[in-house]
Amino acid sequence: MLVQRSTLQLLRFHFSFFLLPVFLFACSVIPALDYGRSILVFFILHLLVYPASNGYNSYMDRDTSPIGGLKKPLQPTEELFRVTLLMDVLAVLLSLLISIFFAVGILIYILVSRAYSYRGIRLKKYPIIGYLTVMIFQGSFTFIICYHGCDKNLTTSIPFLPAIISSLLIGGFYPLTQIYQHEDDLKDGVKTISYILGYKGSFILCGMLYTLAVSLLYLYFSTTGETEKFFVFILLMSPVLFYFLKWSNAVWHDISAANFNNTMKMNVIASSCTNLAFIALLIWRFIE
Repeated sequence: MLVQRSTLQLLRFHFSFFLLPVFLFACSVIPALDYGRSILVFFILHLLVYPASNGYNSYMDRDTSPIGGLKKPLQPTEELFRVTLLMDVLAVLLSLLISIFFAVGILIYILVSRAYSYRGIRLKKYPIIGYLTVMIFQGSFTFIICYHGCDKNLTTSIPFLPAIISSLLIGGFYPLTQIYQHEDDLKDGVKTISYILGYKGSFILCGMLYTLAVSLLYLYFSTTGETEKFFVFILLMSPVLFYFLKWSNAVWHDISAANFNNTMKMNVIASSCTNLAFIALLIWRFIE
């Protein structure tokens, strides 16, 4: 039986690319990487958990206007709900092949993700709680389970600074993904952190958190004696800064620049550069 076109579209597999940096960051700082388990962790998160989360969110929201990664979303069906449930169950079962710790972590992530979208709880409608939920669980929480699952010894001794940096990178970027949909969110009873901060405030928060993340990254690499890796990271991230300043300046003068197309450009540039930077650090670790 073929899966409906709307189901495939709303799972938004391509959106996993935007969440890939945390996984790559974890892999790049693990002293002893288990390649087989790393592939399995990647599969579970990026091809099961994240798409299922996207699909469930679309099933609850039933968007008719652009959403992250989709300019013209189709309407969800009951099939989408069943597929997301199946993917979540499969993700937990496969996680048991890694460890109980990892499986529990995946289950917690799935439950929180559902609570974020589910109409009966709907964490996303609370600006601060919703924002912190995304910041913590897509950031430091994901870093922790990735670090554990990809480490050869399945360590539970997780480095503190990289986990915090992961949340700052997610938290700094997330308000900009909401900046074009203030009105649509309000119609659905959702007040996002971006709406509370306003257009200019969203850019200011992003700049502050990214500055803090970069500062902590420098501190981390300094303490590990790998300062040169920090400068490689900064070099590869420079297009992000350039586009951020260009876009923020445009929004400062005309808020119509805070639209879907510009947001997606920011998404692609930021994710591509961040992924490339962490891939470079990962390759560096291989050849050391």
